[in-house]
Amino acid sequence: MEKFYLDQHLAAKTKSSNQQEMSFEKLCAMIQEDFIREWNDDRRDLHATLELQKKAIIGYKNEVAYFLEKINSLIKEYQAAEAVYPPWYKSLAEAIYHENWGLAGVSEWFSEEFAESSSAKIIGERIYFMKDGVMKLMPQKISKERREQLIRAFLLLTPEERLDKEFHEIYLLDGTRITIFRGQMTKQDQDVIILRRYIIPKYTFEEQANRGTIPKEAIPLFRSMVDLGYNVAFVGAVRTAKTTFLSTWQSYEDPNLEGVMVETDPEIPMHLLIPDAPIVQLIADDEKLRGISKNLLRSDADYFIMAEAKDGNALDTALRIASKGTRRMKITLHLRDPLNFPRDIAWDIARSLGGDVDIISKRVALSFDYVFHIIQLKNKSKKRLNSIYELSFDRSNDKIIMNKICAYNHKTDDWCWNNTISESKRELGEEESLEAFNIFSKQLSILAEKYPMKGTGNKHA
Repeated sequence: MEKFYLDQHLAAKTKSSNQQEMSFEKLCAMIQEDFIREWNDDRRDLHATLELQKKAIIGYKNEVAYFLEKINSLIKEYQAAEAVYPPWYKSLAEAIYHENWGLAGVSEWFSEEFAESSSAKIIGERIYFMKDGVMKLMPQKISKERREQLIRAFLLLTPEERLDKEFHEIYLLDGTRITIFRGQMTKQDQDVIILRRYIIPKYTFEEQANRGTIPKEAIPLFRSMVDLGYNVAFVGAVRTAKTTFLSTWQSYEDPNLEGVMVETDPEIPMHLLIPDAPIVQLIADDEKLRGISKNLLRSDADYFIMAEAKDGNALDTALRIASKGTRRMKITLHLRDPLNFPRDIAWDIARSLGGDVDIISKRVALSFDYVFHIIQLKNKSKKRLNSIYELSFDRSNDKIIMNKICAYNHKTDDWCWNNTISESKRELGEEESLEAFNIFSKQLSILAEKYPMKGTGNKHA
């Protein structure tokens, strides 16, 4: 007869009973109480406890490991390893940590599955993740009490922020921007937490073409335009991948040239995209930018990048730098109609700093060379180069000219071209590199002959 051990039988029976009776919610509550009891017994002050939680939420590995190690130990003590936890967590310990102290259900957004997702939103109790270009409602919910706890935890990152404010903007360790709307700014129980990170893939022109964003046959043209150092603007609506296209363009610049990039938010990790290039990266909002603009104008950098020019001060700084003869200037701008590029910039500058809109518009036309308009299709994961305009100023007629050299056809999903190069662009190109300009001119001629544009595409801005 097989030996029977009463103590093992009772232990197994107790364990089975614990696993059946122990709900995930109950286990979370018990472990939270254990942590509080231990912290109180250790007489740990509130500041130390909050600092521990703050660092864990920000993403410091040691602090996260502290929580997970103790949670795993308590799970074993309660013989609750088989407890069923929500499927959006990777493990029981992780689930308990996030439910009690971490990011709750939104923590899944930081998993590998959503690594390419640019944003997540909490609206009331609902949680949404950006997936394939659209906001997807997730199955997890977050209670009002837990949202308030999450907001308080986020605000630990910025002690100077008052808890009673209705708007907050803070950053996590990985650069994720968190925007909070609450109180009278939102409807009852519909407070909002938005998480946004900038996904800047390291694309080549070939990869952009394979994704259908640009025509493959235009790659030699774009390469030559980079070599010629034309001042370019990438414009379009939100989420049209303007910044990604700027990064692709920038990756073809001579790595020996010195650059300065100014951003209002830390969007483009240029030190990762072009690790060997001597590029100074500055983070400056409207007020800070106003303070350093003179220093930027005196800089001896070979080129400037004004990523996401959002206000008149930023646009004025970019214009002043470009108008003094700086080549290889690059900016991105939210703009629906590229034909409005000169006047919209002038309007924003005049509204912020004063000045005549017509005069400023002409300065814009004299300082920038090409405007690239980028759109997203109905399937929001797909982006397209919608048009390219050559921007120039006709001094003899005192007119701003915008020549459309490229247009996207939505019906056929292809592009047509117009072979036109103004005298000013010809002079700039030949001055920079006759060889590169000959390639540019030849490629544009080939494209226009093979895929001709109906009409000239010339417009007065």
